[in-house]
Amino acid sequence: MARPPGPLLLPRLLLLLLLQFAAAGRPCGPSGLSRDVVLGRLGANITLICRDEVPANVTVRWQVEERGAAVPRGRGRPLAEGNVLLLRWLRYEDSGRYICSVGSRLLRSLWLLVEEPPETPRVSCYRRSHDKDVLCEWPQQTKPSPGTRAMLWVKRRFTAENATEQRCRYFSKARKFVCRVKVPPGTEDTKHLVVSTCVSNSASGLAGEDKIITLSGVPVKPDPPLNVTVEALEKAPQWLRVNWSYPLSWDPRFYWLRFQVRYRPEPAPAFVEVDQVTTTWLDIRDAWRGTKHVVQVRAQDEFGHGAWSEWSREAVGTPWTDPRDFTSEKGPFSSQFPMEDDSYEVTLPPELFWEDRADGADGSVMEPSAHPVASPHAFLVAGGSLLLGIALFVGIVVRYRQMWWTGRQRGTKPEGEGQHMLVPLGLPSPPLSDTPLLSYPTPTAPGTLHITHLDCSSSRQ
Repeated sequence: MARPPGPLLLPRLLLLLLLQFAAAGRPCGPSGLSRDVVLGRLGANITLICRDEVPANVTVRWQVEERGAAVPRGRGRPLAEGNVLLLRWLRYEDSGRYICSVGSRLLRSLWLLVEEPPETPRVSCYRRSHDKDVLCEWPQQTKPSPGTRAMLWVKRRFTAENATEQRCRYFSKARKFVCRVKVPPGTEDTKHLVVSTCVSNSASGLAGEDKIITLSGVPVKPDPPLNVTVEALEKAPQWLRVNWSYPLSWDPRFYWLRFQVRYRPEPAPAFVEVDQVTTTWLDIRDAWRGTKHVVQVRAQDEFGHGAWSEWSREAVGTPWTDPRDFTSEKGPFSSQFPMEDDSYEVTLPPELFWEDRADGADGSVMEPSAHPVASPHAFLVAGGSLLLGIALFVGIVVRYRQMWWTGRQRGTKPEGEGQHMLVPLGLPSPPLSDTPLLSYPTPTAPGTLHITHLDCSSSRQ
């Protein structure tokens, strides 16, 4: 049977519990305002009163010394006249010292602070690598007021020691507060730590919910990759090579990272993501020709433990373009068409319009043609070849026409040419005189024309 706790044990347990809840958080309230300070809310109206009673025959004038203005004390930008000053739609720039006076006599001086109550911290803690300090952060929906302060306290759980205090820093681009956790000396990785936060300004102070963490249980969230570059590859109009390097807070000699790459053509609103990249480079093979692309990279522990880092800074690049390409001389070409939900428009790359194709009835876009755009040199070569072919054809036709005409002239004989008289076979030859009329010629060289008596007689007939 268990022995009931002794009379001295109960007070100790109660004291430890009280210390836990008392030391876990710190007082978190608005900073004290002096008597002459007036608080105004952003976007609201406020009325400033100079004196409760002012004689009717005097004129009260207002002026303001704005924050950071290099003007002598007691002088500033003149405002309206009267015992009451109404300011509408307050801005942060309206903060300053407001003075009311009659002539050169100062009646009252008021400080106006334009503040907006801070947002409640919702803290998440992580480590940038396995051997780095713990960071805690929380995002902000709107930009905090200039006088807003954020604090963080850390202490070991169930101990009466004082908590370590740390001032948090606001990053305007990331729109979040970030605090570095100062781990008490001698803390083991499995021991619990209590983290408390507070955000306050002159308008209000809000404390975040206490967070209990252990060093071994804090997730790892790497810093974004560095030196992201996008390069074009020669003679590859649809390729881009992306290179990056490990963040400085991560030592790749002991632990590796895996990466995720996302990219989009500049007119397109959505990104294309590539997962499971284990190298520090990636080739994009489906880039739009002649279009600028935006690329970002983020990292995670190689085994998928922890969270993804933030996306890196945007890097831009354009695929290689042939200088002889007709589209590069003509300039960029884009066409916009409504999406199915008519919510936005997308600018398409030039190669989608190489062929004139109509969209389908259901709103789907036909596949683009894969034929390249013809260059002016191709048109010149084709035109010259056509003219040469026409000239050769005309020459051949004329030549064959001349040959046909010559052959016809040779094949057609005039009337009577080449016809000979019919001589009866049985008739005796005419008597010849003793002395021939013509003497036979002496033989001559071959090919010489010989004229005989018979030829002469025939020609006379």
